[in-house]
Amino acid sequence: MDKKSSSQSDKLDLEFAFYKYLRQFYIENRGLIRNHYKDLSKKFLDYNEPSNPNSFLRIPQFEALELYIFIKEFLNNAPVYRIFEQWHQKAERFANRGDVGLEGEQMDLFGVLDDKQYKAVFNRMKKNTQLYPNYIFALTMGTGKTILMATCIFYEFILANKFPKDTRYCHNALVFAPDRTVLESLKEIYTFDKSKVVPPEYANFLDTHLQIHFLEEAGSTLNTLDRSKFNLIISNSQKIILKRQHKEKSSVEKMFASQLSFDQNSVYDQYADLYEFDSPEDEGELTVNQRFYKLTRLEQLGIYVDEAHHSFGDQLAKDMGVKKATNSLRLTINELASNLQRAKTHVVACYNFTGTPYVGNEVLPEVVYAYGLKDAIDNEYLKKVRLHGYTNPKGTEFVKITINDFWNRYGENRYEGMLPKMAFFAPTIEELQDDLYPAVEKAMSELGIPLDRILINVGDSKLTTNDDIREFNRLDTVASEKQIILLVNKGREGWNCRSLFGVALYRRPKSKVFVLQATMRCMRSIGDIQETANVYLSEENLNILEDELDQNFRLGIDDIKGKDNGRRPYEVRVVPPPVKIKLKRVRKLHQLKEKEPRLGISLQLNLIDTEKYMLIHKQKEGLDFNDAISKKTEIIQDISELREKRTFSSYTLVAEIARYLNRSCLEIDRVLQGTQEGMDAIIKVANEFNELLYDWIIPRLFKEFFELEAYEKNVEEEIELVKEPKDECYRVTAKPDLVLDRSLAEKYAEKSFHLDTYCFDSSPEKILFWNLLKSGQVKKVYFTGMLTHGQSDFYIQYIDPESHTVRSYYPDFVLQKDDDSWVIVEVKGDNKIEDPIVQAKKEYASQLAGASGMKYQVILGSEASAGKYKQVLL
Repeated sequence: MDKKSSSQSDKLDLEFAFYKYLRQFYIENRGLIRNHYKDLSKKFLDYNEPSNPNSFLRIPQFEALELYIFIKEFLNNAPVYRIFEQWHQKAERFANRGDVGLEGEQMDLFGVLDDKQYKAVFNRMKKNTQLYPNYIFALTMGTGKTILMATCIFYEFILANKFPKDTRYCHNALVFAPDRTVLESLKEIYTFDKSKVVPPEYANFLDTHLQIHFLEEAGSTLNTLDRSKFNLIISNSQKIILKRQHKEKSSVEKMFASQLSFDQNSVYDQYADLYEFDSPEDEGELTVNQRFYKLTRLEQLGIYVDEAHHSFGDQLAKDMGVKKATNSLRLTINELASNLQRAKTHVVACYNFTGTPYVGNEVLPEVVYAYGLKDAIDNEYLKKVRLHGYTNPKGTEFVKITINDFWNRYGENRYEGMLPKMAFFAPTIEELQDDLYPAVEKAMSELGIPLDRILINVGDSKLTTNDDIREFNRLDTVASEKQIILLVNKGREGWNCRSLFGVALYRRPKSKVFVLQATMRCMRSIGDIQETANVYLSEENLNILEDELDQNFRLGIDDIKGKDNGRRPYEVRVVPPPVKIKLKRVRKLHQLKEKEPRLGISLQLNLIDTEKYMLIHKQKEGLDFNDAISKKTEIIQDISELREKRTFSSYTLVAEIARYLNRSCLEIDRVLQGTQEGMDAIIKVANEFNELLYDWIIPRLFKEFFELEAYEKNVEEEIELVKEPKDECYRVTAKPDLVLDRSLAEKYAEKSFHLDTYCFDSSPEKILFWNLLKSGQVKKVYFTGMLTHGQSDFYIQYIDPESHTVRSYYPDFVLQKDDDSWVIVEVKGDNKIEDPIVQAKKEYASQLAGASGMKYQVILGSEASAGKYKQVLL
């Protein structure tokens, strides 16, 4: 291989993003994959499915949860290098994967990578492997990693409770924060409402059994019971991390060590010799060792690392285990795993939550899911950013210019009831006190801004009082009156302030990455529409920011400005009086009743089509599938006998059926013996194809043991087309050419507009609305497909054919004809009309419309655009 091709191979080794292909495989095979899941896992996913209007998780959070469960349930917590190996070789669970490449990726005849490239990537992954499976979820700031982490832990505990012997599930969870500030933000893991992500029937279990250990103070001990379950331990790494010993132990230390026994030896002595602990100097230092020891007494521990708030570059590489360090968080995790292994238990896995999949020019090798900064901005999970660069700015003029610009843009406007804030970062306390603070006071005085709007937080009691700390902690509240925040080195910590709209940094900091960290502080989203934050930098810092964006996110300056999708924010107000209509909702109740099973029943085994259960082997010569000679030499064999099968006896068969039907074994045995086929024939079928026991035999026995009675009742309700907003209006975004204000349709305004502004999703919707509005056969027409997040009671419940869960659907229009009858109308793209979900919505909407004396009509987008809507008025 020449130097050029070798260089390209090395570049691919560093840049190959396996997580993209893993996600692609999951999407293409989701249905098949879910067949391998436990029912409780399916239920947990369905509860959090974003298409459910009541779901809480954002799309990136749910996608990460999908991959989390996919790795656990389908891939059995395999290490990433092993998953990659099976994927490349199309082995085991990846046997049927396709050879579809991704946009922008090169691929040869056999897949994405040739053998040399595969070996390079595989060796890099394997080199990075640990004693435990290690996974990286790279979700950018503001997408909700803390809630995602909590959701994953709750999932683990629920599954561990139901399947206690399954070693894939965590019985205990240890959450590491990088520093004290982020540690505070992790309180959200256990303070937020669990029912938002956990099915209600399991939330009570968590409330009852979850044991929280929040290691906030340096001197506090970890009070977990040995071998106990469902402990959630939250700590920063400094409180657990291993340290070096430099001096001889005192008598107190030796006494403490003698109390810690493990495998007949002193744990403290082992640790001191093996890991070179620092000698404890006070009780606080002693408890560090005590915490580590207590963790080794917990079984099936899951470790969750939150490094996303400030780790980039070399520090991130060390924390993720890519680069070795003499004293790091990864060292502590590795030694903890080693000790657990000696205790005959294990670290189930280490789940790392970072803000980027990149370290310099490398993709972190163990990333399994990534959602980037650009995606988060483009999909409105973060604010857009407007960057201001200044050439050779002087301190006083920079402060004056930036405060003036910020105040003109935001002033005292409130967002979610909170005042907008601007943060100035100074490199040292002295510079803040001598230069920045006086310049800020002068600029604010000239603008007439009260000086009590300033807040200083520098970690020095002379400048920052306890009252200032309390004010800083409540910046994101309606009560806060502070707007100009002066900080030293606060940008790199886990400071989450959604009402921060501006950041100013003109002096070059000691660390280049600090420019990136400070910039990202103001990007968290606020309100119902995507706002824009302003970042003020010197030209030098602007260049540094561009370099850091490229190294850590593969982005340029333009990427963080946010794409202009043509949508603009609009305030939508309810027009009184409220519009109400009557609907009859169908209430269904199903009751399960036990029956006395009959003897002599037939399980109709002779009707079974066994072909779909066979294992068929096809053999052909050559690669040309259309070659006539090749087709003649094709060999097809039934090799079903080679399947891995469980062999049932009469006892084990009866026990398995009794487990599913929850009836006594004696009763099951009596019924099976009395069937027309007889016990031997049933055993033969179940042993030939194990799947038939669950697909055919048990379902037919269920009907003999149980009866399902259905009750149906029509309940008439008077509902409002739109609820009053909590604020004075609803805020939505839309393209200007798809917006119709009430004033623009003044001639027909009385026939419509329960809202003062309609924001349509498509041109066909707007065209159809105008035609219906002008029609003499229409008395009233309302656009109802605009507010779809619980702002209206006009919804139709249907069963999603993919997830089999109940969802809510908001039709596009409801209109009253001149004969006073009502019609519900939906506009659908021509390519979507046969979609199973669209058909399911149509079925249930037709039922509701029929029960309510209405009509339901679906119109193709092409028909609506062409003015063909007469079928609505028939």
